Amino acid sequence: MEGDVSAAAAARYQPASPPRDACVYNSCYCEENIWKLCEYIKNHDQYPLEECYAVFISNERKMDYHVVLLHVSSGGQSFIYDLDTVLPFPCPFDTYVEDAFKSDEDIHPQFRRKFRVIRADSYLKNFASDRSHMKDSSGNWREPPPSYPCIETGGEPRMLSQRGFPSLCR
Repeated sequence: MEGDVSAAAAARYQPASPPRDACVYNSCYCEENIWKLCEYIKNHDQYPLEECYAVFISNERKMDYHVVLLHVSSGGQSFIYDLDTVLPFPCPFDTYVEDAFKSDEDIHPQFRRKFRVIRADSYLKNFASDRSHMKDSSGNWREPPPSYPCIETGGEPRMLSQRGFPSLCR
C-alpha cells in the first residue's frame, strides 16, 4: 500500500527542473551542475528555494565525492536530482536511497558515506570555485572545464580541497 501511495505522489509531482538532457551538465563537475540547477530553481520560482538542498556525499578518507540536489517537497515527498545516475530524474528519495546506496555493512569503515547538506540559497550565495582541483600537478585539465566562466559569488572562492571534499564554510 505504501509503495502505491508513493508512486501516486511521484506521478503528480511537477519537476523543479527541465528534463535531464536540458539541464546544464558537465561531466566530473557535479558541484557546478548542482549549483546551476539551484540557480535554475531560484530563477523559475516554481518551488521555494528553501525546499532545496545541495547534498555532498563523500567518505572519511575524502577519496571521492558526489553532489546531488534534494527537493523536500511541501507536497509530502522528497526527490533527488542526480545528473549522473541511470535512475529516474528526478527520483523519489526512497527509491534513490534504496537503489543508489549499498548497506554500510558492505563498505569498509573508511569508505562509508558522509553527507553534508547545504541549503540551496546558502550554496548559491557562498559556493565558488576556480576549478584548480581539476588540474594535475602540471596544470593540465584532468577533465575539460565547462564552457561558462568559473562560478564566482563575490567573495573568496570556496574551492574543493585537494583531498576531494568541499570546504564551503565562511
